Amino acid sequence: MHKFKELDVYKKALTFTRVVRETTKRFPKEELFVLSSQFRRAADSIVLNIAEGAGNSSKKEFARFLDYSIRSGFECLGCLDISLQNKFIEESAHSTLTHDVNEIVAMLYGLKKSLFRS
Repeated sequence: MHKFKELDVYKKALTFTRVVRETTKRFPKEELFVLSSQFRRAADSIVLNIAEGAGNSSKKEFARFLDYSIRSGFECLGCLDISLQNKFIEESAHSTLTHDVNEIVAMLYGLKKSLFRS
């Protein structure tokens, strides 16, 4: 069994879910079941797919779930752009969170690549 909780990308993605929740709490109430919910689910999916993938017995299956995490990261980028466009977040928050997601996605690509080394 893979020790996914020890992965830096897992820890960073877990922290990102908390930040997304803090950020979306400030969104307009009419966004509660729309963008807020979608953004939270996408952030959660990054973490959950790392965990689920780690439970697989093959590297190929783990890599497949890392791909799902990567896609959820891109979904978060879209949510960030919509949030900025609609003035739900400031440019500085958009920039910080975009950097965080891009870093998580890069780490996921690196982890996926490392599965097939050696």
